[in-house]
Amino acid sequence: MSASYFERTDPQHYKPTAHASGAWDTDEMHFSPLAGLVVHAIDGYLAERPRQGSLLVSRISFDILGRLALDECEIRVESIRPGRTIELLEAVVDIAGRTAVRARAWLLAEGDTRAVAGGGDARLTPPPDAIAARSLGSVWPGGHCASVDFRPLAPAEPGRATAWISTHLDLVADEPSSPLASYVALIDTANGIAVRRSPTEWMFPNVDLTIHLHRRPEGRWVGLDTTVVFGPTGQGLTSSVLHDLTGPVGQAQQTLTVRPLPGA
Repeated sequence: MSASYFERTDPQHYKPTAHASGAWDTDEMHFSPLAGLVVHAIDGYLAERPRQGSLLVSRISFDILGRLALDECEIRVESIRPGRTIELLEAVVDIAGRTAVRARAWLLAEGDTRAVAGGGDARLTPPPDAIAARSLGSVWPGGHCASVDFRPLAPAEPGRATAWISTHLDLVADEPSSPLASYVALIDTANGIAVRRSPTEWMFPNVDLTIHLHRRPEGRWVGLDTTVVFGPTGQGLTSSVLHDLTGPVGQAQQTLTVRPLPGA
């Protein structure tokens, strides 16, 4: 089996491997690696342009427009608000002949603000090397969850968990990925580490993912300080403070549609 989540078939097309499957249906693509692939495509788009100063991704939002078939996808990236210091990019993912995901990324000019940097939460402790690995596959089916190195800092409670996650897999076969793309490829996993109710009884897939960053993540570990809330009218929200080994890097939000699992 390939040691990656995707294989490139041409400049804009990618084929998912079995590692990208799950979690609600193993015939579907898990959104987490697809989100990282979108960032990988954005990186490629930016690399092909003449360099006009450094712009950093500050926010990226994904709207998931329907079922993500475990099938070849096409990703198109364009600038919809050009600028030298602020730019808005849009990436569109087509799967099986229809648009499945729309993403927008705000890029802001890089500058030296170390003199005023501060705020945020303390770093997560202990570090992952001090924690025994556990499997997400005992709760979730599919190749993606099986590929995740999951290290909880404490026993999870319904709707509350803090954990380190990582993976040994490449994002795209035979291609280097940026630290940001590799980091984003794990964030959507947050909705599965702090379940309020068993996924064999209730469905709570997310219809979006929005990531805000105040600095660039570093290293292979993603720290998730995650809270899940279910409302009384079929809505829910998964909120995560995002960390790397140095400390917090930003926040992520996922809007959930909550409903009983048919036949449960």
